Amino acid sequence: MQADPWKQEDLDPQTRAFYCRVLTILNAAQLPYLVGGAYAFERYTGIARHTKDLDLFVRQADYDRVMAALEAEGYRTELTFSHWLGKAYAEDAFIDVIFRSGNGVSEVNDGWFEHAVDAEVLGIPAKLCAVEDILWTKIFIMERERYDGADVAHLLRACAEGMDWRYLVQEVEPHYRVLLSHLILFGFIYPGERNKIPANVMRYLLGRVQRELGQPAPSIKLCQGSILSREQYLIDLHEWGYEDARSEPRGNMSPEEIEEWTRAINEKE
Repeated sequence: MQADPWKQEDLDPQTRAFYCRVLTILNAAQLPYLVGGAYAFERYTGIARHTKDLDLFVRQADYDRVMAALEAEGYRTELTFSHWLGKAYAEDAFIDVIFRSGNGVSEVNDGWFEHAVDAEVLGIPAKLCAVEDILWTKIFIMERERYDGADVAHLLRACAEGMDWRYLVQEVEPHYRVLLSHLILFGFIYPGERNKIPANVMRYLLGRVQRELGQPAPSIKLCQGSILSREQYLIDLHEWGYEDARSEPRGNMSPEEIEEWTRAINEKE
């Protein structure tokens, strides 16, 4: 893994000081968190993407304590979306505090911390999200204005040979077709590197498709497209009568959370 990619000149002094202070506060309080987002992506791939925030991942059970610790130091906080995301602010700078993906599928749990990677962030000891967990969230991002397929391919190119594939495949269940679609595309994008994906993983996932070919399709009118894009499948849900795969009890989101997330489409959070 590369050295800390954020150089002094990459952040203005106030933002850098804010990020460092947040990490120091959480470390001192022994509150568990993981660094992800563009920072972790660069550490794994070498691809720089200087965004305006720092992404911290926490268990939902720890969220209130994390925000309380930051509020006690004078930072303004908010629960931006009740099902997955909060923010902490220092004037124009902010951090995202994330406990689930926006589609409700991938929740930060103990496994994320068991697979986390020790690192230094801005010179401060911290743990990074494992590449498997970053992939677990990115494979589902297929919005009209944002598609993370290239990020997935670049992470696989850099890390596939050392990944815990059993862990990733277990996480992705029962959405294995989404992972398989990215693995097939990887072999198209990098034909000379397709063997970085273990053959037994491909055989297992393709075998599942093969077995399904001999079985009747389930008798349900379900649209799982809403897991991939909160906007592009609204016609399926609102006009064509499909069940929303995000909705409880099949999914992890309440009707109120889905409505809140849909209303925010124009904000493009």
